[in-house]
Amino acid sequence: MADPIKNTQERDFLWVQISELPYFRGLLRSMEARVYQDLTLVSPVLDLGCGDGHFASRTFMKPIEVGIDPWKGPLKQAALSGAYEQVLQAEGASIPFPDHSFKTIISNSVLEHIPDVDAVISEAARVIMPGGQFIFCVPNHQFLSNLSVSNFFDRIHLKFLADWYRSFFNRISRHYHCDDPETWTKRLNDNGFTVEKYWHYFSKGAFHTLEWGHYFGLPSLISHSMFGKWVLAPTHWNLRLTEKICRKYYNENREQAEGAYTFYITRKDG
Repeated sequence: MADPIKNTQERDFLWVQISELPYFRGLLRSMEARVYQDLTLVSPVLDLGCGDGHFASRTFMKPIEVGIDPWKGPLKQAALSGAYEQVLQAEGASIPFPDHSFKTIISNSVLEHIPDVDAVISEAARVIMPGGQFIFCVPNHQFLSNLSVSNFFDRIHLKFLADWYRSFFNRISRHYHCDDPETWTKRLNDNGFTVEKYWHYFSKGAFHTLEWGHYFGLPSLISHSMFGKWVLAPTHWNLRLTEKICRKYYNENREQAEGAYTFYITRKDG
């Protein structure tokens, strides 16, 4: 058995992320990366929905055994990132490995984008070993209710605009599931997983930074489309204000009762 993937080096994940990504994405990813520093991923590990490999390459100190994703373009980047020993193009509902192939499965902000997520959970249950951990994070039932713009419309009694904005923001976020812990617990229990722990994270203030970042982050989108880089000048002087805004949320308590996202630590029944 390969050595467990355990991070021991202290890093400033906020700076790592905001110097390479639009700041609103970087803030969220940096807070998630910190969580993994307290976890031991027992090999072999599967990253379900690895994307371009950026998150794994900036979060873990050694490569993960396997990353899968349905999209060929990001997988090419993942293969070059050094984050994985092997990357494969595959749907989460059809993982090309035998039963009980992995001791750990991680999925970082992926499951909310999959329409038939139950099929993916079922497949994860097939390829994980009894006693293995399935660790993932997703937006929760407080995601839409935390939106500042729709809450403003609610306060001035323009409910139709509030509802429209929530639908609009959920659509541009490509979300199919913003479920509460009860829904996730049932879904997991039905497939032989036990939820060992979960917690909400990403406070309202942090979430509003993400929400407005979709609009203020337009220069990053232009930069990426023209030059292939989200941040053209990744220096502290250029990102001083951005870092100052994000730093207080990066340092907030891990658990936030009104947080818009939830981390789940689950285990496959033996």
